[in-house]
Amino acid sequence: MEDSGLTPHILVDCSHSSVVVPKQFIQQDRIVLNIAGSATESLVLSDNHIGFKARFSGQSVDVFIPIDSVLSIYAGENGEGMLFEIKDPPLEVEEKPGLTLLD
Repeated sequence: MEDSGLTPHILVDCSHSSVVVPKQFIQQDRIVLNIAGSATESLVLSDNHIGFKARFSGQSVDVFIPIDSVLSIYAGENGEGMLFEIKDPPLEVEEKPGLTLLD
C-alpha cells in the first residue's frame, strides 16, 4: 500500500488475550491502527504477530498484535483492502465412553 502512496491500517479484535494496545483507544473490543512506516518504529511483520512502537497521546507504546486478531487491512484514504476470515474456536466434542456389549 505504501508503495502506491496509501496508508495501511489494520482493524484488530482486542478481545484476543495476547493483544497489547493502549486500552483507552479500544472501542467495542476493536482498535484501528496505522501501521505505515511513518507512524511506527521497529515494525515487525511475522507469520505469527505484528509488533511495533507507536506514539499515542505523546507517549511511546509497545504494540503487539497476534495475527489471529487482525480482522482486516485497508488503505486509510479509500477504504480498499482485505477482510480476513474469523476462525471460530474449535468446538469441544464430548467423548462417549467406549463400551461394548457382550453376550
